[in-house]
Amino acid sequence: MSESQKASTILASETRLQRNALSLSHIVATTLASIAPAMSFFFGFSVIVRGAGLAAPLTILAAMLVILFLTNTIAQFSRFTPSTGSFVTFTGKTFGPSIGAAVSVFLTFGYVVASSTVVAMAGVWISETLKLFLGLSFNWAILTVLISAGTGWLVMRGIGPSTVWSGVFFYFEAGLLILGSILMMATHPHFLNLSPFRFSNLSGGLAGLGAGFPLAVYLFIGWENSASLAEETENPRINVPRALITGTLAIGVFYIFLAYATTVGFSMNQRALGASQVPFIDGLRNSAPSLLAVAYVAGITSILGSLIGLVNSQSRILFNSGREGLLPAVLGKIHPQHQTPHSATWTFLAITVLLVLGFGLLDGVSPLNYFGFAGTLGTIPIIITYMLTNLALPVYVIRHHRSELDPFRHILLPAAGTLVMLVPLWGLVQPGQPWPYNVFPWAAFGVLALSMVYGILIARRSPGLAARIGAYVADQ
Repeated sequence: MSESQKASTILASETRLQRNALSLSHIVATTLASIAPAMSFFFGFSVIVRGAGLAAPLTILAAMLVILFLTNTIAQFSRFTPSTGSFVTFTGKTFGPSIGAAVSVFLTFGYVVASSTVVAMAGVWISETLKLFLGLSFNWAILTVLISAGTGWLVMRGIGPSTVWSGVFFYFEAGLLILGSILMMATHPHFLNLSPFRFSNLSGGLAGLGAGFPLAVYLFIGWENSASLAEETENPRINVPRALITGTLAIGVFYIFLAYATTVGFSMNQRALGASQVPFIDGLRNSAPSLLAVAYVAGITSILGSLIGLVNSQSRILFNSGREGLLPAVLGKIHPQHQTPHSATWTFLAITVLLVLGFGLLDGVSPLNYFGFAGTLGTIPIIITYMLTNLALPVYVIRHHRSELDPFRHILLPAAGTLVMLVPLWGLVQPGQPWPYNVFPWAAFGVLALSMVYGILIARRSPGLAARIGAYVADQ
């Protein structure tokens, strides 16, 4: 082997993640874990009920259909150019380096803020569980740091072991939730009917559907995480699209099942459902109080599985942006032994933990309130990025794969997906919201403006940036 070939081999090993480390079942499981269905449903369903009423499951069904539009877009991009960079690569290759760099900053902001909700609940939920069932008292902030450090260590050790653990946590969580749901329905057999699926039970009609729609979309965030695992996935052009579609359908059906069981557990009492802070917990307490610990344990496994999955997927978007020069190069470093993006992993975790501890300890914001605040703020950039990626697909296919253009999949579905996403976006940014929600749109659009300035400047300073975006195709 010549010196130049040796140099190329060394360079490839320093910039490439571990190939063929994940199967289809691995990336489906870790994607479902990333969504954190237990925690998301526990704290989101009552808000959806307050808007939609007894027919809240219809709002979740509508959100699933909207996410499927987006699933088609990411699946199509992943067939053409599977990339760890995910949204950043897809928009950057379509609209140019300035947009790609801007999206890398804007999306990172959204993901970091939204993901910090899981970190916020990690310490406090485990602390409350230990106190309630074992009488042990632990400071939630200390637990938050310990859990985050343990997650970082596991993720750094390798994509295989960490993905397996996130899958184990998810399936354990799902089993416990299904058990709890069956118990609620078995305890209230006279209320097993189709009332939650009747449009006549939707409070305010379409307005009621729209009231809880933004939060219903938030329940699904994480559905796209398999795309950023493309470089480590076997046959990514086939398996990543399959994982995207399978995961979206599976989590949507699962949420609808949980929603139906919870309405049955409350004897179809809309007022009691809306008044409960955590309907699933209260429904299980009324139906099978001796098994209440099941729901709390499901919450713990939900947090742990989600944290592992989120850190794995979203640190890889950071890593790829650093590797391609969109963000600081230090983020693009790979652990020499484990082939994991260790710099991006610890950076991502450090920022999320600092956000939670800063607002919790210095500003006095409780973790539960932080969950609602950060979830709302972080969702705005994510939805805008979804919409931009939808717009990018037809442009990309026409420019680079015109012979494979399918008007339905590459034009009609992305256009429809962009339009329907205006509903949850408007719900998040509309005027007249109470403080601090009325400030979040301004904060998000301020970050967007700064991201655009950053993108323009970095593109001007790096003439070769356009060629580097998307240069690391997963299977090449």
